[in-house]
Amino acid sequence: MNAKWTNDQTRIQAAKELLAQAVNNLEGTPNLEIALRVYGHQSPITATYQDCNDTKLEVPFGPDNFLKVKYRIKSIEAKGTTPIARSLEAAAADFPDSTSRNVIILITDGIEACDNDPCVIAKKLKDKGVKVTPFVIGLGMDLSYLNKFNCIGTYSEAETKDAFENVLNNVISKVLTNTTVQINLNDINKNPKETDVTMFLYDEKTKELKYTFTHTLNRFGNPDTLILNPDLKYDLIVNTVPKVEKLGISIQRNIHNTIIVDAPQGYIDVRFLNAAKPFQIESRVMQDGSSTTLNVQHMNVSSKYLVGKYKLEVLTLPRSYVTVDVKQSTVSYVDIEAPGYFSYKLSNLIAGQIFIKRENGALEWVCDIDPNAKSGQWQLQPGSYLLVCRQKNIKSTLNTIQREFRITSNKTSSINL
Repeated sequence: MNAKWTNDQTRIQAAKELLAQAVNNLEGTPNLEIALRVYGHQSPITATYQDCNDTKLEVPFGPDNFLKVKYRIKSIEAKGTTPIARSLEAAAADFPDSTSRNVIILITDGIEACDNDPCVIAKKLKDKGVKVTPFVIGLGMDLSYLNKFNCIGTYSEAETKDAFENVLNNVISKVLTNTTVQINLNDINKNPKETDVTMFLYDEKTKELKYTFTHTLNRFGNPDTLILNPDLKYDLIVNTVPKVEKLGISIQRNIHNTIIVDAPQGYIDVRFLNAAKPFQIESRVMQDGSSTTLNVQHMNVSSKYLVGKYKLEVLTLPRSYVTVDVKQSTVSYVDIEAPGYFSYKLSNLIAGQIFIKRENGALEWVCDIDPNAKSGQWQLQPGSYLLVCRQKNIKSTLNTIQREFRITSNKTSSINL
């Protein structure tokens, strides 16, 4: 706990500051009593000795002991070892009333350092009918140790001071409200495996934004548990592409609620075939049957979309149009031929346009020549083209000329007029 956590604070200093702040916020909460048990703070650890009995109930439970707890927190120092199992067993006996809802919040930056197994102690407590609900908060711990705490209770990791403040407040909210929520973003098989998307929860009546979350799967691959005010009804916006809405959601008090949203997703990746260099072209993505732009996607980037059909306008010259079927957890590739270049040099300014010759013989406009430039270059898709132009200073339509040229991927076709 004496390791540096911020530029000016150790873990123990930051924990003491935020814990005292949390206790201060709890003062005045009806039907709530708190106590403070500390371990590893009395006997210094040496190279040859660690005191595994170094655990003490510093402030017993009481109806109005918040000031005592805050005062004692200030003087705590991290000196000794980490006897989690013995502290957990002792803490179970600290509760004066076995019929109340008894909760332990265990804060540690290390795993069990003595000879007892916290899992064994947790089982013994359960077998004895001791009804305690431990919440474990790990401060900057090696994530490989997390499974060591599975048997004790709900575990939350806090790798930074800000994360610890959020986790501590969240745990306290769970304890006080006893009302929890998880949001299942279901895939095509109705499994809650979609995640990593922003969610907005609005008050259904006022339309005020109440909560903003980035959806997360916990260490066990399940949707993370949230705390929501059960007194409100909510409109949920899940910011997939396109977004998903679920309106008029009610939260039942004193139980664990599950909100189910169908949000199966896959990927679209637009890429050039045989490109000699990384050409940068964007694509406009629309739902099939709609002209509304959902996203402007870059080349060689896999972007996520709800399962379904989409129309892509790839902003090549000329434009390329593709229909894509997005499937669950699969990348749908859109392959576009690599472009080539058309360059021109002029003796005189011209009014001119470039057309592509389609397979059916039709000529389709591609672009206009800059009427104020005597040279230029265009990035064009492979194919046969026609340049139609007239010298600007000659005022006769009969002086219109045309030049055919062909574009090949990664190569340049040039015309001098």
